Amino acid sequence: MQMKLPRGTRDILPGEVEKWHYVERVFQSICERFQYEEIRTPIFEHTELFQRGVGDTTDIVSKEMYTFQDKKNRSLTLRPEGTASVVRAFVEHKLFGQVNQPVKLYYTGPMFRYERPQGARQRQFTQMGLEALGSNDPAIDAEIISLAMSFYKELGLQNIELVINSLGDKESRLKHKDALVAHFEPQIDEFCADCQVRLHKNPLRILDCKVDHAHPLIATAPSILEFLNEESTSYFAKVKAYLDALGIAYTVDPTLVRGLDYYNHTTFEIMSTAEGFGAKSTLCGGGRYHGLVQEFDGPETPGVGFGLGVERLFAALDVERIELPVARELDCYVITATATAEVKAVTIVNELRLNGFSVEKDYMGRKMKGQLKDADRKNAWFTMILGDTELESGICKLKNMKTGEQTEIDLAAVTAGLQAAREQLEGENK
Repeated sequence: MQMKLPRGTRDILPGEVEKWHYVERVFQSICERFQYEEIRTPIFEHTELFQRGVGDTTDIVSKEMYTFQDKKNRSLTLRPEGTASVVRAFVEHKLFGQVNQPVKLYYTGPMFRYERPQGARQRQFTQMGLEALGSNDPAIDAEIISLAMSFYKELGLQNIELVINSLGDKESRLKHKDALVAHFEPQIDEFCADCQVRLHKNPLRILDCKVDHAHPLIATAPSILEFLNEESTSYFAKVKAYLDALGIAYTVDPTLVRGLDYYNHTTFEIMSTAEGFGAKSTLCGGGRYHGLVQEFDGPETPGVGFGLGVERLFAALDVERIELPVARELDCYVITATATAEVKAVTIVNELRLNGFSVEKDYMGRKMKGQLKDADRKNAWFTMILGDTELESGICKLKNMKTGEQTEIDLAAVTAGLQAAREQLEGENK
């Protein structure tokens, strides 16, 4: 029986995976420059973690989670997003007690949501994100936005737009909630069943509904900005002032609410506006949250963070026709001209690899001409030919595949010989 991928998953093959490595290195580099440390959490967690952390009125919890019972009938769920797991680890390992505050963490890894696969949206997808826990300073909101924008720009994306909003503090949100209930309740029967449930539990989710997004009442719904108290207004003004100081352009969108229940104050999305992407597509989203740490029995701790989809990132790179610098190159290809040279070739290849060089030889029984073609396909900088004459003399020729220039090196010191040739080549290319 032919086995195939489960729907909503994909293989990342050699030739493509190098692009993933490059993107991961860029993200790791910029996070470390901003003083964020990596955290790795389990792929599955207790289901209650996401029910409490993400919110039972969200589509993620109510419709999209991969939940299963283990052999002792415990309910476990494949993680649908990264923040809840990071906050759980923050509480469980008492990171709030560390001397260095705020605690700044980043992560990357697979997430899982059961939804209709389309384009860059898969049931197993990869997310990169970060969380800063412990600071109420609006400057750190601007910091994480700057980090995300810098990441996209370092990869070469030009057509991106930052959209921000404020969801206010608890007092502001309660007033806004009452206004939303009053606004939607007279015609709530015109909305989907999910929105009818959300009306009194979390009416803000109605603004984020995928089914009723075109309903006229959505467009005329009361704006959260009308209900921000003095503290929330001041906080949002400071975030915008920091973004202005950093030279980061943004658009304020009062309808931006995000899809998770734990957000308050700053919320933001970074979208691709590239022609050919269709409607504006969200590449990254995040914001500030207060109360999530307490929800997991930790101390009162503010947090702010974001998550970005790697598959969506690659879609944006493709639309803008950006080629990542990931050409795979080979330091040296060792070619054997005779059968008696095989053993020596194996030892030389191993020696060079152990000394830090990328080296290959033929394992398919090719003639010399076929080996040279293979070396060319693999973008080898140098080739080293071994035959009976080289074995007897202890000297072989090292050929620069880019220029055709040849030099002789001692077989008893191949590492030093290749190192000298590579340094000369690098010096010429400066």
